[in-house]
Amino acid sequence: MTKQMVEKITNMDEDFAQWYTDVVTKAELIDYSSVRGSMIIRPYGYAIWENIKDALDHEIKGTGHENVYMPLLIPESLLQKEKDHIEGFAPEVAWVTHGGDEELAERLCIRPTSEVLFAEHYKNIIHSYRDLPKLYNQWANVVRWEKTTRPFLRTLEFLWQEGHTCHETEEDAHEETVKMLEVYSDICERVLAIPVLKGRKTEKEKFAGAKYTYTIESLMHDGKALQSGTSHNLGTGFAESFGIEFLNREGKLQPVHQTSWGFTTRIIGAMIMVHGDDKGLVLPPEVAPVQVQIVPIAQHKEGVLNTAYELQRSLKNSVRVSIDASDKKPGWKFNESEMKGIPVRLEIGPKDIEEGKVVLVRRDTGEKIHVKNADLETELPRLLQDIQKSLYAKALEHRMNKTSIALHMDEFKEGLAEVGGFIKAMWCGERACEDAIKEETQATSRCIPFEDEALSDSCVYCGKEAKELVYWAKAY
Repeated sequence: MTKQMVEKITNMDEDFAQWYTDVVTKAELIDYSSVRGSMIIRPYGYAIWENIKDALDHEIKGTGHENVYMPLLIPESLLQKEKDHIEGFAPEVAWVTHGGDEELAERLCIRPTSEVLFAEHYKNIIHSYRDLPKLYNQWANVVRWEKTTRPFLRTLEFLWQEGHTCHETEEDAHEETVKMLEVYSDICERVLAIPVLKGRKTEKEKFAGAKYTYTIESLMHDGKALQSGTSHNLGTGFAESFGIEFLNREGKLQPVHQTSWGFTTRIIGAMIMVHGDDKGLVLPPEVAPVQVQIVPIAQHKEGVLNTAYELQRSLKNSVRVSIDASDKKPGWKFNESEMKGIPVRLEIGPKDIEEGKVVLVRRDTGEKIHVKNADLETELPRLLQDIQKSLYAKALEHRMNKTSIALHMDEFKEGLAEVGGFIKAMWCGERACEDAIKEETQATSRCIPFEDEALSDSCVYCGKEAKELVYWAKAY
């Protein structure tokens, strides 16, 4: 039976897309809804999101931000106030045209993002430099009418947080943009065990209406990149369009400087594709809804189940622990635990009870560890920390092994074909070269890293003088 269940998951190196679909459905993270491109996030999947959300919300509030909630619907006239913004989102906007049986006098947009809603509100509440900064964050759902969808990675409706802030000076807005990118980087690396590259998006890839966009980029098992969080400096563009002005310290009116930044449920897709294997999910302990799964062996024998429940009670204050006391065979339980990515399986049977110990099995390596019952409350948290660090180290090694340097386009193409992953190459800064690289290789610019590094003096594509180092990759 165990073998049969394993075979239900496609081998990830044979068909990665199908493997991903198998995992998100068979591990009970999502179900498909009757609306194309929409997903039902099941309790196990939502519990993962709640753990991510709790960790991120704690950091957001720790940096002085307050949570608010904005309306779901945006009047078309309001959306059109910022020209670049509406042009960037127009292809993805879903419109409400009727209220009941009556056609609306003005179409309403279902929010794809909330910059204009915050801008309208800020205009009404900001009057003086004493009102600044305004540090707001929203946890919400948004809708973007995507042509190609995949659970978590790209769906018509998704969950996220979006921060929107107003500042007195350009320097303050820049500091905020950097600070929130660091928050995202910390959540990815510390909580999700996903190493990230930090940098700036090119003009082509930046957020519509932004002055500049900072990003964190991660690398999946199949060598494709995923934008994992973005922080935008909006400058004064929205403020000028919406009239968000304040009396400065000299008594003169001036526009505010704004930022926005977002982190979405697509990070769950990243976590799946970074850590998963042919058995299913591999969850970092920090976000795992269940960190330790107790599996009684020969539970029909006297004392086994009672001892298992006693263990659960004694451990519940130190780890997130559950017990599988179903009538399924132990091998089936093992397989289900592995499918769901539970970091540690705790096995206990009659012989273990006699010896006063249990067997701990690591999900990430399969290693079996014999531990005395008296040591469990200290050993389990230590083991979970080690698993968390090991997952990060493994993912970092994978990224390093799949990062190539290209000085010329033949090396660029060879690196993509033979290694995949990130290609580090110099760029002249011209949009024409960026477009040509994408057309010839399907690789896009992922970020211009903050660390200044020069591989050569010439652009990888045109050979002209290079201005910047860029990480390139095929991406989701």
